[in-house]
Amino acid sequence: MTPRHAHPESLSPLVRRSLACCVAVGLLLLAGCASPGGTAGGAGAGAGADLVTESDESPERKRARIRIELAVGYFEQGRTEFALDEVKQAISSDPSFAPAYNLRGLIFMRLNDMRQAEESFRRALAINPRDADTLHNQGWLLCQQGRYEEALGAFRQALVNPLYAGRAKTYMTQGLCQARAGRFEDAEQSLARSYELDAGNPVTGYNLANLLLRRNELERAQFYIRRLNNGEFANAESLWLGIRVEHRLGDKLAMTQLAEQLRKRYPQSRELAAYDRGAFNE
Repeated sequence: MTPRHAHPESLSPLVRRSLACCVAVGLLLLAGCASPGGTAGGAGAGAGADLVTESDESPERKRARIRIELAVGYFEQGRTEFALDEVKQAISSDPSFAPAYNLRGLIFMRLNDMRQAEESFRRALAINPRDADTLHNQGWLLCQQGRYEEALGAFRQALVNPLYAGRAKTYMTQGLCQARAGRFEDAEQSLARSYELDAGNPVTGYNLANLLLRRNELERAQFYIRRLNNGEFANAESLWLGIRVEHRLGDKLAMTQLAEQLRKRYPQSRELAAYDRGAFNE
């Protein structure tokens, strides 16, 4: 998927909404929070899996793959009903095509049908137990249900795979889930690892800065939030977080400069209203 980006009730509005899984939040979506994933052969990112080429595909598998490619396009456009219809046809063509069940799980998550979403991920993993994309998505689902131990177990299984290309997104999502579970030290470590792998992800930078502010590690929080606010992904929430960090550090000039940006760019925002109230500890 290629959405743009941004949970835990104990953190901030941007952090809370990020666990809504791929729902737009201002300028951000939770990047890679869920992935259709998988390869044409359904091997996903399984370690040691052979590369599947077109000549290896049966006619049924090829039809299913094409249907899923169409379904992914519809899913990313928000055309959920069309995506689900394509998935159904893919499964009808080839019931053993694991990526079809993975995508079906994401669709049911979007429809808030968590029972069918969980069953879909289970079907995908019954076909390919090591598919890291599906494990990631299953972990995200379990986290939203408050089943934190199961969720973190799924993330760990995904990260064990040395061939998994989505490690940054899974470390990030694992960190958000750990924060929601109140494991703030573990969350910081996961987010820091995600940041090492993908320093350009604004969700990771925001949430890491927010955690560090919570833990009163102000200079480190300042580093991450300044980098975000100096780039293209700054928004009302990141500017407000920056203001709160600078306020705690006593840097009135930096705080005023950020507030001017907030007032100019987001005059109707609740973040500006909070600033005007002096609600720096909300």
